[in-house]
Amino acid sequence: MRRAVVLLAVVASIWCGQGIASATVDPGQTTTSTTIAPTSTTVAVPTFAVPRNSGSGRRVVYSHRQLRVWVINASGDVIRTFLVSGQRGQPKKGEYLVKSQSVSSFSQEQEGVKFRFMTRFAIGRNGGNIGFHEIPTKNGVPLQTEAELGTYLGSGCLRSSTADAKFIFDWAKPGTAVVVVP
Repeated sequence: MRRAVVLLAVVASIWCGQGIASATVDPGQTTTSTTIAPTSTTVAVPTFAVPRNSGSGRRVVYSHRQLRVWVINASGDVIRTFLVSGQRGQPKKGEYLVKSQSVSSFSQEQEGVKFRFMTRFAIGRNGGNIGFHEIPTKNGVPLQTEAELGTYLGSGCLRSSTADAKFIFDWAKPGTAVVVVP
């Protein structure tokens, strides 16, 4: 029993990434006291490679399959990456330039739908603008949550968190390259 308790404490400490400072087991007692000292643990942070054939230089890259955006500086360094919600096949694969921006905007197709930090770069199959913007609201209610980013919930544009939409709005001024890949 004593070995099982000590083994359990060791396994739990390894599983949680903590070291054991001391473990005391008294064979006459039915309870065990364990002290765990905090340690620093290195945690692997996932990296998301920039898709091949996505251009070079200062640009924004969007992958349809990954529903992910990369913001890349002139040196080729990824300075930000994040998930978005979009629509399958919109916008079409290709190279674009940011055309215009608006702090606040609305949908011409869906009544009552508004959003902020619109950065337009393409025209959709129905003739409407496509760009990056925050999650839209309809009559003040968000059309999705940030937890739902990375899913096909958009209607053409690329929806993102407010912080990511504002970042793109501030960083990608008219003329900035946007590359759309599969």
